[in-house]
Order: sequence, then C-alpha cells, then structure tokens
Amino acid sequence: MFDLIDTAITGDQFLLALHDTLIMVAVSLGFGALIGVPLGIVLVVCRPGGIVANPVVHQALNPLINVLRSLPFIILLIVILPFTRLLVGTTIGTAGAIVPLIVFVAPYIARLVESSLLEVD
Repeated sequence: MFDLIDTAITGDQFLLALHDTLIMVAVSLGFGALIGVPLGIVLVVCRPGGIVANPVVHQALNPLINVLRSLPFIILLIVILPFTRLLVGTTIGTAGAIVPLIVFVAPYIARLVESSLLEVD
C-alpha cells in the first residue's frame, strides 16, 4: 500500500509528461498533414479517370498507403527503428517517438483527404 504512495506521480512529473505528449501530438500531426495531404491529392489526381490519370503512380501509392494503415503501431515502430535512429539520432524519448508517429499518421490523413476530395462534385 505504501509503495503505491511512494511511486505516485507528482504534479511536476505530470506536467512534464503532458507537455511531452502534446509536443509529440502536435509535431506528428503537423508533419503527418504536410505529407498526407499531398499524398491524398496525388491519389485523387492520378487515379484512373482523374485529372492526370497515371495508373503507375496510383497503383504504387494506393497499396503502400493501405499497408501502412493496416500495420499496428508497435510493429511499425520496431520496423522503422533504424530509420528513426538515422534521422534523429535516438529511438527513445519524445524525439524517438515522433518519426514513427508521423509515418503512422500520414497514410490516414492521405486516405481522409482522398475520400473527402472524391466526395466533391
């Protein structure tokens, strides 16, 4: 019982963890949108019957986005650990979590943009 009290999180630790979480969400969502929105637009423009129909681009991007969307985050995190270390120099902490979050979020935003643009008449 007393061990629980000794290991309880303090207010300062909570605020630091909240700050780190908000940074990870904001940065990954921002960069995910910067990557996902153009990908979604390219999917709409290059689809068969699109403005610039390019089946090669569409057939390359569409399965890639589907595969990335279907991967559980923990598996994606483990698979891109070397890429994360190469890019930011670490695989732990806030900086180490942002790269996998961006790779995880961008395909969802791309598919959301694609489906939204296809609904426009």
